[in-house]
Amino acid sequence: MTASNRHNDIKNIKILSSELTIWLRDSALPLWSTAGIDSQTKTSLDVIDLKTGAGLPVTRRARVVSRQIYSFLEGKKLGWTGPAEELATELYGWYTSTFLMPDGHYASCVDTNNTVTDTSFDLYNQSFSLFGFAKLAADLPACKTSASEHADKLLDHLMTAYRHPEAGFQEASPAKKPLCSNPHMHMFEACLAWEKVSSDTAWADLADEIAELALTRFIDPVSGGLREFFNSDWTPFDGDKGRVMEPGHQFEWAWLLTRWGQSRMDAGALIAARRLYDIAWTYGIDESRGVAFMALNDDFSVRDPMARLWGQTEWIKAAVALAEVSTGAERDAYLSDIPEAVQALKVYFADVPAGLWRDKLSPNGTFVDEPAPASSLYHIVCAISELHDFAESL
Repeated sequence: MTASNRHNDIKNIKILSSELTIWLRDSALPLWSTAGIDSQTKTSLDVIDLKTGAGLPVTRRARVVSRQIYSFLEGKKLGWTGPAEELATELYGWYTSTFLMPDGHYASCVDTNNTVTDTSFDLYNQSFSLFGFAKLAADLPACKTSASEHADKLLDHLMTAYRHPEAGFQEASPAKKPLCSNPHMHMFEACLAWEKVSSDTAWADLADEIAELALTRFIDPVSGGLREFFNSDWTPFDGDKGRVMEPGHQFEWAWLLTRWGQSRMDAGALIAARRLYDIAWTYGIDESRGVAFMALNDDFSVRDPMARLWGQTEWIKAAVALAEVSTGAERDAYLSDIPEAVQALKVYFADVPAGLWRDKLSPNGTFVDEPAPASSLYHIVCAISELHDFAESL
C-alpha cells in the first residue's frame, strides 16, 4: 500500500467513525432510551416497530437488559447527553429484583407484567449478567459495591453448580450436551471487563482459563477455525452440528483473543486471532452482498447464508483490534478492511427510520420483515466505541 492509499484509508476511517458516532448519539440512543423504554415501569423493551417507531409489548429477555445497561453507559462516553446513569440504575434495580432466581441464577424471560415466564438456567444469560454488572461497577460509583456483590455471588454459584471438571462451565445441572463456546466467549468478555475494576484475581484467572480453553479446544488444531458445539469432554460435538463455525464468532473471538493476548504478551493468542480473522474474511464474506453471513461448515463451505447485523459489528471490532497490534503491510490490510466492514453494517441502517435497523439479510438481498431488535444495540455500540477510540488514536 502506498503512503497516499494509507492516508486515504485513515481519512475514511475517521469520517466513518464520526458519522456512526453522530448517528448513535443523535438518533439511536435518543430513540431507544424513549420508545425502547416502558414509560410507566421504566423497564426495557425488546423490539421497536419499524413502521410506527413504537416499542412493542413482547416478552423481555434477560440478555437485553444487561446489554441496554452497557449501551446507555457507553453511549454517554461517546457524547450522548441523555439520562444514561438514571436509565442504567433503574434497569439494574429491575433486573436484580425481577430476574434473580432463588437458587442464584438469572431467569431467561419475563412477560409484560414482570412475571417470570422462563426460569431456566442459560449460561449465555449469566455471562451477560456479569458483563452488565461490570459496566455498572466501572461507570457508576454508587453501584460499584452492590454490582460487585451480585457478580461475586453469581460467579460463586456458577463455580459451585455448573463447573466443568476440565475447564469452563456446563450448560445445565445435571450436565447436558452439547457444550457451547458462545456463552464462554461472553463470559471471557465479562472477565476482561471485571479485570479493569476489581482487585479480585478470580476474574483474571477465569479469563486465562477460558482463553486456554478456546486455544486448545474450541479452535480446531488443523484448520484454525473455531467450533460452536462440543461433547462433554470438549471434543467436537458428534454429527453434523459439531461442524458449525460462524464467521461472526471467528471475528468476535479474534477481537477478544487479541485483547487478551496483548495484555498477557501471548504471541500464540495473536497468531490464533489472525487466523480466525483470515478464515472469517476469506470464507465468511459474501462478495455479492458485501456482508458477513451466518455459518460455515468446518471445511469452510457455506452452511447458512443468512447475514445478521451483529456479524458486521464483530468484523469492525476484529479489524480494529488487529490493526492496532500490527505493523507494515499487515496493518495496512486491516486498515483497508475497516471501511468495508463499516459499509457492511450501514447496509442494515438503510431505508429505516434513523436510529433503527434491520437484522436479517436474506441470500437474495432482501431483509426479513420484522421489528428492530434491542439486542443489536450492544453490538452496535461496542463496535462504534472500538472504532471511535481507534480513529482518535490515528
